[in-house]
Amino acid sequence: MYICLEGIDGSGKTTQIKLLESWIQKCGIDVLRVFEPTDNEVGKLIRKLLQNPDAINENFQITLALLFAADRTVLMRDITEAEALAKIVISDRSFYSSMVYQNDSEWIAEINKHAKQPDLVILLDINPETAVSRCDGMDSFEEQNFLASTAKKYLELADHQNFMVVNANNGINKVHDDIKRIVAHKLGMCI
Repeated sequence: MYICLEGIDGSGKTTQIKLLESWIQKCGIDVLRVFEPTDNEVGKLIRKLLQNPDAINENFQITLALLFAADRTVLMRDITEAEALAKIVISDRSFYSSMVYQNDSEWIAEINKHAKQPDLVILLDINPETAVSRCDGMDSFEEQNFLASTAKKYLELADHQNFMVVNANNGINKVHDDIKRIVAHKLGMCI
């Protein structure tokens, strides 16, 4: 199974993925944790470019969208191999991030048509003010108005894609419990 946590910067994805990974492993299931951008050369280039103040302009966005699609294609190999070994794959982001962070969702869908769709997407919905307070301010996307717009796009996408939405304004433990319930139900497990 391929599980993806989505949400704006500062929503708590990294923390919740680590907690989810630990919980699933305690249940006796092997886990592969992945993230976008990856640690490969394309992913490293993306991380560097995200720190550029111009990263949010339209031309820069086209470049980033193409790089994310390339990075994702490489990541698909790891996901497919892990699933073949009956591992649960937990991802910090997927192509849905590109759908909300970059413009022109039809084109984004086209360049990501080879990306594997997650079996379960959990959207961590958080107040943009809270999210910004958690960010380190290292990249151009960690700005309140931009994150508010992106959060709105996520919720619109969630309605059409049947994401499971979790209120990430709650405390870490409450959010983790909500995620565990969703995953346990999907996997047919007891909490």
